[in-house]
Amino acid sequence: MKYVCLVHGEEAKLHAMSPAEMKALDHDSGAYDDSLMASGHLIVAQALQPVKVTKTVRNRKGKVLVTDGPFAETKEQLLGFLMIEAKDFDEAVEIAGKVPLAKLGAIEVRPVYNFRGD
Repeated sequence: MKYVCLVHGEEAKLHAMSPAEMKALDHDSGAYDDSLMASGHLIVAQALQPVKVTKTVRNRKGKVLVTDGPFAETKEQLLGFLMIEAKDFDEAVEIAGKVPLAKLGAIEVRPVYNFRGD
């Protein structure tokens, strides 16, 4: 079954890291992605650009509304995601617990909804 692991954290904490700390985090994240790929669990993993370049799009009564920034004002932002394949929810949670950014923020694990029935 497929699961999305949404990586939440405070962008300010990332910006406050030294270049060496950021390089280590990038290395650890890449190494973990590589291990998940080798084990057959990783489908895709991506970091996201800062919220300052985000647009939120809504369609209300046929009118498209575009606003700057994320949908909700929160202390933490969506920093990235992993889509994984896991045998069950427990395994997905175990995998998410080892994501390096879990040390700075939170990883939300959510099963992918299959509306097509494939």
